[in-house]
Amino acid sequence: MIALRLVSPAKAQDSGRSVWDGVYTDAQAERGASAFGASCAACHGATLAGTGEAPSLASLEFVSHFDGATVGALFDRIRVTMPQNAAGSLSRNIYADITAFLLKSNGFPAGEKELDRRSEYLRGIAFTSAKPP
Repeated sequence: MIALRLVSPAKAQDSGRSVWDGVYTDAQAERGASAFGASCAACHGATLAGTGEAPSLASLEFVSHFDGATVGALFDRIRVTMPQNAAGSLSRNIYADITAFLLKSNGFPAGEKELDRRSEYLRGIAFTSAKPP
């Protein structure tokens, strides 16, 4: 008898991946920059520096806020709460593109595969501020 073991999608995609492993593409981040400009820049600023009550999205403070979480946590936070005046109104693909743009803007490297749009996969990618040795 052969025993089958079920593996969750996050475990299947990731067994130790992090934002330092090139989890998005440059092209995806470029699309994300355009989407950010159209849907996010009015509050967070064109340079991601924040304006008024909206925080900076390209800073040590931003990175430290998500340090130890997952890319899925970041993605879901954006997807569920943004844009503030129309939360959840963008497609998952656009939210993934914006997440890729934020990763690039915070100095995480691009890779050859686009960032997935499914939360269950993104929860398998660690968000760590320190680059592994």
